[in-house]
Amino acid sequence: MNRFIEHPGNKTYDIIVIGGGISGAAVAYEAASQGYSVALVEKGDFGAGTSSATSKLIHGGLRYLANFEYGLVRESLRERKTLENIAPNFVYPLAFLVPLYSHIKMRSKLILEPGMIIYDLLSYDKGFTWDKSKRLPWHRLLSTEKAVEMEPVVKMDTLTGAIVFYDCADFNPERLTLAFIKSAVKYGADVANYAKVEDFVRDGKRINGVVVRDLLSNNTHTLRGKLIINCGGPWADILLNIARGNEAPQHIRRSEGIHIITKKITNANAAVGGLTPTGRPCNLIPWRGHTLIGTTDREYIGDPDKYCVTREKIEEYIAEVNASFGNPNLLHYSDVLYAYGGLRPLVEDQTKDVYKTSRKYEIFDHEQDGLAGMLTVEGGKYTTSRNLAENVLKTVGRKFGRKAKSVTAKQHLTGCEIRDMEMFIKQAKLTYSEFPEHTIDYLARMYGTELPKVMSLAQKDKQYAAPLNADGEMSAQVVYAIREEMACTLMDILIRRTGIGTLGHPGDEVISSVAQIAAKELGWSKTKMEQEIESTAKTLLLPA
Repeated sequence: MNRFIEHPGNKTYDIIVIGGGISGAAVAYEAASQGYSVALVEKGDFGAGTSSATSKLIHGGLRYLANFEYGLVRESLRERKTLENIAPNFVYPLAFLVPLYSHIKMRSKLILEPGMIIYDLLSYDKGFTWDKSKRLPWHRLLSTEKAVEMEPVVKMDTLTGAIVFYDCADFNPERLTLAFIKSAVKYGADVANYAKVEDFVRDGKRINGVVVRDLLSNNTHTLRGKLIINCGGPWADILLNIARGNEAPQHIRRSEGIHIITKKITNANAAVGGLTPTGRPCNLIPWRGHTLIGTTDREYIGDPDKYCVTREKIEEYIAEVNASFGNPNLLHYSDVLYAYGGLRPLVEDQTKDVYKTSRKYEIFDHEQDGLAGMLTVEGGKYTTSRNLAENVLKTVGRKFGRKAKSVTAKQHLTGCEIRDMEMFIKQAKLTYSEFPEHTIDYLARMYGTELPKVMSLAQKDKQYAAPLNADGEMSAQVVYAIREEMACTLMDILIRRTGIGTLGHPGDEVISSVAQIAAKELGWSKTKMEQEIESTAKTLLLPA
């Protein structure tokens, strides 16, 4: 992939997508695959915002049943299966153990069992996966004794048993987002990260382009487009205000979600669903030999560019987690290896509590309010992004006088062209038998059918093959991220192209090693390299 913004030319695009998170990536892919000429610009790195601040799940949204949002749940469950099909190296079945209690109404068998029956019925087609290993079982009930045996961490007070059901884990949301970007590029889309929209080009009351600053070169370019699609997520209202000249400012509602990663604190290879004192889910999720805990859900007021995770917020969440599982000593701040957070854009409604606010999405055509040539997508959830994009293109098709015909649910994403994941990993281990099996197992999931390109780098130059962490990640990935995947910063490499930094600070030696390779590949000066190391270490270390 190349940053087209460095040499943009004078092309007029059918569609310019603003935002390179999962929504923008899916819209760009959907549009390009339907024959539109597409440009996508992202002011940071691809998937660096909300899309990287997930619980690493692809799920139907069991809790939305309580709000009677059956349509949203069915859409999510259908898209869960679709993502299992088109991205088999990223999406895997995951068991959830949900404890039942006599003193909690929403966790009683009388309430939850009928809900699980509905959840299973709404996912009636979950057995129709391309890869048989992706098929999800139906839910089952456990006795109190079996529940405690399976997972001793559950809160014991008034425990009456448990329900085990299945959703899916997302092995690496950042790379799954990147797979959508790559799929758009495969169909001819021009994409660029670190390309910030600073203004809009207007012809009377019609928007017909954007003014973009290349944040790496500081050069400004004008891109022309017949239709602008605002997929700015938590920044969507800011873009709208720029388009409107800041008249009658619009504000979207934002919800903050924090996750923490600790050593493995669960017994089984299943997620465990706790419940906070305020009634929100608190999940302990197995991930890469550790436990991922999430998430908070509280309204965020302020500039989204100034959002950060603080020690106070982490400690507040630890207290909630401990209360959820009835153990005040389950977690301490010293147990946290890494913490991350992000902002979710929500569709505005009358719900006071953002946790209860719908995760529906809406597509706004601004022609009626004086901004012809511009659409905005708000709300939504990671799982339903592909279907969101399909619906966006139905609106686009009406504007262009074309019939929308989607193919994205019927073909693998780029790098994910695998029909049998278990056989694929088995064959990869045989092909690269000189490497540890656990390394190949991990990298096969990260890179899918692009694995040979990464391994070729490691085989040609042994200095790129030395393991950098327990998963066996290696310097070859760093080179590949820069040469082939548009990584521009140390954080791009450590967090969004590899998993080297996603379990917390990997150590000064590893960061220095990666930075030296990046400096050589990207032509950084010594000063620039030191700045990258300093800012990266600050981000990966827990707040003091």
